[in-house]
Amino acid sequence: MSATTSEHDGFEALDATAFAFTRRAWVDAAPARVYDLVSDVSAIGRWSPNATDVTFDQGAGPRVGAWFSGRNRKDDRQWTTRSQVVRADPGNAFTFVVGGAEDGIVRWSWTFRPQGRGTVVEQSWQLLRLDPVLGTTRGDLDTLRDYMTNSVEATLISLAQWIAEE
Repeated sequence: MSATTSEHDGFEALDATAFAFTRRAWVDAAPARVYDLVSDVSAIGRWSPNATDVTFDQGAGPRVGAWFSGRNRKDDRQWTTRSQVVRADPGNAFTFVVGGAEDGIVRWSWTFRPQGRGTVVEQSWQLLRLDPVLGTTRGDLDTLRDYMTNSVEATLISLAQWIAEE
């Protein structure tokens, strides 16, 4: 935290790009297989501690421009989000933006890199713009980023375990 900002600063003093992270894990499957699992958004509930009931819109699938909805939960709250796929590169990367490509609020990215007999999976989260629904102070957004970091770590561990047991 710099001398010019504090955890109680409002939107005017915040930079959305400061709220981002990447985590990675090795999984025992080829990049193409991991891509297929991750890009099937309906399966995310198997691994994510927060997302459930994720489905592509009728006739849509894991391709650029496709939309999907998902129910999320945190503590005692539940809400539904609409997301749009912005990158779908089989075996390499899958990215979607909550709120859509034009006015999105958060970018979720997955990349897949072969390593040995498996894949290094990288999952990234990046706040694209400030919105009071996510928090109104630096402290709120730091807490959100920390919570999402823990969620991503749990997701990657669950994904690796699920693949190992498959």
